[in-house]
Amino acid sequence: MGEGIAQPEDQRFMAAAIRLSRWHTGRTATNPSVGCVIVRDGVIVGRAVTALGGRPHAEPQALAEAGELARGAAAYVTLEPCSHHGKTPPCAEALIAYGVSRIVISVTDPDIRVSGRGISMLRDAGIEVTTGVLEEEGRRSLAGYLTRQTKNRPYVTLKLAVSADGMIGREGAGQVAITGPQARAQVQALRAETDAILVGIGTAIADDPLLTVRTPGLEAQSPIRIVLDPFLALPLTSKLVETAREVPVIVVACEEVSPLAADAEGLPPSVLPDISPTRGEIGKWRAPNSQAHSSSPATEDVEQGAVPQPISPLVGEMPGRAEGGTSPADMESRRTALEAAGVEIVYCNPYHPEVLLPALATRGISSLLVEGGAKTARLFLEAGLVDRIQLYQSPIVIGEGGIESPLDTTDIPSGFAHRGTYVFGADRLDEYEREN
Repeated sequence: MGEGIAQPEDQRFMAAAIRLSRWHTGRTATNPSVGCVIVRDGVIVGRAVTALGGRPHAEPQALAEAGELARGAAAYVTLEPCSHHGKTPPCAEALIAYGVSRIVISVTDPDIRVSGRGISMLRDAGIEVTTGVLEEEGRRSLAGYLTRQTKNRPYVTLKLAVSADGMIGREGAGQVAITGPQARAQVQALRAETDAILVGIGTAIADDPLLTVRTPGLEAQSPIRIVLDPFLALPLTSKLVETAREVPVIVVACEEVSPLAADAEGLPPSVLPDISPTRGEIGKWRAPNSQAHSSSPATEDVEQGAVPQPISPLVGEMPGRAEGGTSPADMESRRTALEAAGVEIVYCNPYHPEVLLPALATRGISSLLVEGGAKTARLFLEAGLVDRIQLYQSPIVIGEGGIESPLDTTDIPSGFAHRGTYVFGADRLDEYEREN
């Protein structure tokens, strides 16, 4: 059976499946959060979302809820049903076994183990398959998974809160509340559906942020916290270090401070240990040094607009480096103390996001929220590695001593489309997405 013809009700039921899929965004490990609804005679008789942790998948759960009513029914799924035997049987087989007569799919799975095969399996079984229904909305709901599959890196959201005079904070003032409680609640919701959140060491020291989800009931959904900290300057008394055993903290340090750096000195890049990270081994991985970047696999995958050459260290984001360098003994002491507190240290040039992001993807991180500060935001923007910009604008005025925002609504980089404007109390949110 070939491509099915879209029916008038398809968009309505697919919209319901997409809404359902968002329930577990960021909570399904390396698997995508997929929504599935089973519809018989215009009535939903089964519905499910990928379970927490990634299993079971949405389709078998929705089919089990529908039971005998699934026979002859239509199934609406946000992502092509899997066709391969992994830790669970293929979802395509379950749909066939339950006797579903029609399947409507929003997005085809780019995973090479699935792509098109699930659809073929269903059609070979005589099931009518319709694809591409609300595909743009479906892709947006699956953005993290799709980006990791197709670009070998997480989907990156840059969030900025900007005052009426174009500032994101005040020098020496620590955290400054720019937006009101309604906007801040939205940011907490964004954190809850994101795998990891990243700040520069300047922000980590100046603001001493916690970077967790503080919305009651959602605390357990706090993202992994990442700090770009080239010379291990993160204070042991910081909130991040003090809570590292409760919510993971990763410090990204320069290769030069790695315990292996001295051993590797003088060796060609091709013989450095642990060049290719595997899932769960990012803490052991040392990225290729700057001389190797022109030929490293991670650099070859940099998308159009990215900056493959080394990016200069960010002035102001590097406190803790003593004049003339930091002694090996002092660095070893800092490293030991941070690791004893539960902090994971990754040796990968913090100013090479085109190398860091694929390394994060190897451990299953599909979405990353860049939340500060101005220099770190500029780093990711200039590298062409931001997929979505959330720009909050507040009526408050910072005044003298303000830290200028790296962008505002008048200078959004080319290649981004404005997706919408939303109002939260006195604050306004403009959202932009990179056009692929």
